[in-house]
Amino acid sequence: MELTAGRFRVHPLFFAVGALSAFTGTFLLFLAAVLAALEHECAHAFVAKRYGYTLDRVILMPYGAVIAGDLAGIGRRAELHVLLAGPLCNLLTGLFFVALWWLYPESYPYTELAAAVSFSLFFVNLLPAYPLDGGRIVRLFLRPLGEKRARIAGMVLTFAVSLAILGYFVWTCFSVPVFSALIFSVLLAAGAFGGGDYGRIVFSPKRLRAGVEERRVAVAGEMSAGEALRFLREDRYLTLLVFEEGEFAGEIAEEEFLAALERGAYALPLSALIGDAGSLGIRPS
Repeated sequence: MELTAGRFRVHPLFFAVGALSAFTGTFLLFLAAVLAALEHECAHAFVAKRYGYTLDRVILMPYGAVIAGDLAGIGRRAELHVLLAGPLCNLLTGLFFVALWWLYPESYPYTELAAAVSFSLFFVNLLPAYPLDGGRIVRLFLRPLGEKRARIAGMVLTFAVSLAILGYFVWTCFSVPVFSALIFSVLLAAGAFGGGDYGRIVFSPKRLRAGVEERRVAVAGEMSAGEALRFLREDRYLTLLVFEEGEFAGEIAEEEFLAALERGAYALPLSALIGDAGSLGIRPS
């Protein structure tokens, strides 16, 4: 069950954990963790959109935030960039606070918690466990072995990390039990069977019913289709005006452009997508 509001969804247990943190005096830690998680997921979404994928929804879970959609068809290099965006964003945020302490030492007591949370998210998300970013990166590099083998190897690594964290919890039971480690271990084990993705930007005629402004962008013919992805806007209809050696060569409508990308034409120059032959990925003669 999830409470929905547009693209943001809130799991009921999220409120329960927030209330519990208020009663235990850790609400500021809870709030810092949620904000850092949202920053992390939005960084993923921002880079994904640069490659033609759009944020589907963000779900606030009791252990953080999860983003949903589908990355099917995206290139390995582009997917790696998307996966690294979240952790690197948290790392840069943490380093920003460190630099702030050096410039304004008096800010340390007010930002220490936020910095600690940012660095923690950076390191935790690089663990080789799915659906953490580290686990997704492992699957990405194992994909040449076959999707099934990559998935199985990812599950084995995830369970190994989960057991290691569970072992840490058992060890703490001899002094002060760290129950957050137990919860994290269980969630990781459950996450081995699935996780959130991204959704591709697609052309929908339904957008035209309410009227959509056109965005016309002049580009060089040698620009690749992948590079032109940055011109896409969900609230604008894109028309690419292609020029070769300073001369107008033709235009590419948004639906034609997205259809070419759907077939994996990321490396093709835009000049190869002009006209009817462009829909087949063949440059007109």
